[in-house]
Amino acid sequence: MSKTKCSMGLMSSLVAPAKEPNAMGPKEVELILVKEQNGVQLTNSTLINPAQTPVEPHERETWSKKIDFLLSVIGFAVDLANVWRFPYLCYKNGGGAFLVPYLFFMVIAGMPLFYMELALGQFNREGAAGVWKICPILKGVGFTVILISLYVGFFYNVIIAWALHYFFSSFTMELPWIHCNNTWNSPNCSDAHSDNSSDGSGFNDTFRTTPAAEYFERGVLHLHQSNGIGDLGPPRWQLTACLVLVIVLLYFSLWKGVKTSGKVVWITATMPYMVLTALLLRGVTLPGAIDGIRAYLSVDFYRLCEASVWIDAATQICFSLGVGFGVLIAFSSYNKFTNNCYRDAIITTSVNSLTSFFSGFVIFSFLGYMAQKHSVPIGDVAKDGPGLIFIIYPEAIATLPLSSAWAVVFFIMLLTLGIDSAMGGMESVITGLIDEFQLLHRHRELFTLFIVLATFLLSLFCVTNGGIYVFTLLDHFAAGTSILFGVFIEAIGVAWFYGKDRAWVQGLECIHKRGTDTAMFFVVVVSIVTFRPPHYGAYIFPDWANVLGWFIATSSMSMVPIYATYKFCSLPGSFREKLAYAITPEKEHELVDSGEVRQFTLRHWLMV
Repeated sequence: MSKTKCSMGLMSSLVAPAKEPNAMGPKEVELILVKEQNGVQLTNSTLINPAQTPVEPHERETWSKKIDFLLSVIGFAVDLANVWRFPYLCYKNGGGAFLVPYLFFMVIAGMPLFYMELALGQFNREGAAGVWKICPILKGVGFTVILISLYVGFFYNVIIAWALHYFFSSFTMELPWIHCNNTWNSPNCSDAHSDNSSDGSGFNDTFRTTPAAEYFERGVLHLHQSNGIGDLGPPRWQLTACLVLVIVLLYFSLWKGVKTSGKVVWITATMPYMVLTALLLRGVTLPGAIDGIRAYLSVDFYRLCEASVWIDAATQICFSLGVGFGVLIAFSSYNKFTNNCYRDAIITTSVNSLTSFFSGFVIFSFLGYMAQKHSVPIGDVAKDGPGLIFIIYPEAIATLPLSSAWAVVFFIMLLTLGIDSAMGGMESVITGLIDEFQLLHRHRELFTLFIVLATFLLSLFCVTNGGIYVFTLLDHFAAGTSILFGVFIEAIGVAWFYGKDRAWVQGLECIHKRGTDTAMFFVVVVSIVTFRPPHYGAYIFPDWANVLGWFIATSSMSMVPIYATYKFCSLPGSFREKLAYAITPEKEHELVDSGEVRQFTLRHWLMV
């Protein structure tokens, strides 16, 4: 019997009877040859008579639909950074000229790394740690990315809690950040509606603050009640309640695996595009909007001579695509083997970049409006990070007709942008660990509950009076140099040790020739050389806080040498034999026993 299917290449299966004289009776074996599926050739055999054979202890689940996987990946990759980071970088680094280094690093690093992680997960059917059976000594990088995802969850969920607080606060006839007559306002507050160019108040006055700024820092964060990171105070009950709601939503989205999370992303991954489109249609009708868009797109090619522009482009590619968090590996591990992950990588990276570019029109249409309203240069209102989406944008929305409705719509967008990215980070941790420890796999619901509760308890430090300082410290150190280091080690492990002569790894050659390794090494080195200590406004972190930050960063990076040392020492044989076992895929260890170590040959290294 023969049959043929076509997904991307040709799959043929041949069934041949195979009888064994044992108590289990005769068995039929199905031999399946998969040819050129994403550049992979696979021969597999399965027993056709499962009723008379032992049942496998665990069969890995798969996505219900292909679109569930695509929406999950897009929802994770398209996050708050696309809204609050890329437009500002584009404006700051030469406008349209910034697209040159951005697209350059997208082609030589972003797409190859994105495809590499999708392929790692799909063809090994394991989480971030388990996939490193292809090079056992580097398994520590799997624990590195899992730990990074866990650290990011400590503060990323807090952003969603802030957005949820603003969402609830928007259900009023008059938004609470319009006037200065609230209990949290200081004497320095200057009513936004009374600002003009002649009274010296507004954005260009150092001694004045806007109601929107005071609402965020004093009304929500209660920052004025803290003297710094050493004076945190108790958690604020309003933010804690919002954080509880976020954690509950995350748990019930993840507890059953991709069967539940794949349905949630139908809302969380598509809603931001509808909201962004609505906001753009409203933004372009505002006075000054065209000036803002013109500033966003103004081309200054002379800026390309500055190294900082290229550094910003490289780091933005790495962070915006979400490589190095183990999320792409976890998501793709639930794909069918024959899925075309190369096409998925092209689609999702393109959607991510187009979303970043599109969001710039939305953001700068409102920034142009704010600049004209306050009669200041657009550079005085252009910001990135939380200040943009929790201060500048809310103030702009507050001046519109039906401002409460627009505020609700805007914060729904932030919630959906944040939730699916948070789900991805948690899934990376959960999948990575339950694949490594089968005991956890049998109790996924309980383990998921443990992870989200642990995340919640540590996130409480970020909802105290001085929580913004903890947030800033984690944001600066948890996923900075460490994630670039993790991605660099991943690229080295796949390209140098596993080998570019492998079938699926050859797919990378379609878009780069050694460029990824070089680009990642460049970015890692530059990120260390150009390191600047964190700060929040005028607040400078004490030395002990910076030491704590570096401890957080190095704790994840140290997983690579720690595990490599453990693995090397635990292997049998001489030094040469230990090294051979450590860098050879586990399924090829019989070749090491026969003295055939591909990595010890000149041909292997000539192909790197």
